[in-house]
Amino acid sequence: MMIKKLTAVLLLFFMSVFSFAQGGKKLDKIIKRDYQIIEGTISKMSDKTVEYSLPGETLVISLDVSQIARIDFASGRSQTFDVTQGNNSSSNSTVIAATETKPNTIAVLPVPYLNSDTQESSEDMAKFAQNDLYNKLIDKSSNIFPLTVQDLRTTNSLLHKAGIDHNNIDETPIEDLEKILGVDNIVAAKVSYTMNSGTTATTYSSGNAKISDNNKKVKTNDVTTTTANTQVYYYYTVYFDMYKNTAKIYSQTRKPFLAIKDSWMDSITYLLKRSPIYTKK
Repeated sequence: MMIKKLTAVLLLFFMSVFSFAQGGKKLDKIIKRDYQIIEGTISKMSDKTVEYSLPGETLVISLDVSQIARIDFASGRSQTFDVTQGNNSSSNSTVIAATETKPNTIAVLPVPYLNSDTQESSEDMAKFAQNDLYNKLIDKSSNIFPLTVQDLRTTNSLLHKAGIDHNNIDETPIEDLEKILGVDNIVAAKVSYTMNSGTTATTYSSGNAKISDNNKKVKTNDVTTTTANTQVYYYYTVYFDMYKNTAKIYSQTRKPFLAIKDSWMDSITYLLKRSPIYTKK
């Protein structure tokens, strides 16, 4: 009987020690923007969410980073979230600002490349058009001084982290884009087009004429060939906007003279050279 009592006392003792150790365990502290404080154990973090569990529970709870002001980790490290809520209520997007704004820096946004008839947008052409505009600015860096062009990889990486691509770039406010990219100048272009085709037929005739001995009868062996050629015509509209400190400083629309596949590129060059950031040397 004494052994059983002793065993029970020891069991209660170890349970008390275990509970005390658990209760004394340092927890991560999440300070929300509404000043609510949540204590728990953070298990996972991403650009959009923080996952944590409450003391004594295994259930994992996910919290949007837009609601978090700061996290004080149990290790003693703190992390502040420089996050503002986007103005686009339809997408409920979270805008993560860059650490600082670099003055006199211009970023080239992805260029939506849209078929107006089908409303289909090409991701490959959007990147190609963005790269083309970027290279034009780099080639003319002396003409846009003192502006510096933000590296294209940096621009696209920051946009990707914010969940922005060629499909929703037009829906994101310029002030949010400047915060995300950390620039005070932005060039935004868009290429819209329709396609039409026309067919032309060309006929070729060949043959040999034979004259009879009495010069009265003529025999011919004619061969006629008809070739059909189909030509695709592209009718573009190029939209070209520039912003400085969220204000639109230049806005133009141009339709290329030629209806050929790459004529939009000439319009981009034309509009860039007539923009307020471009000076002739």
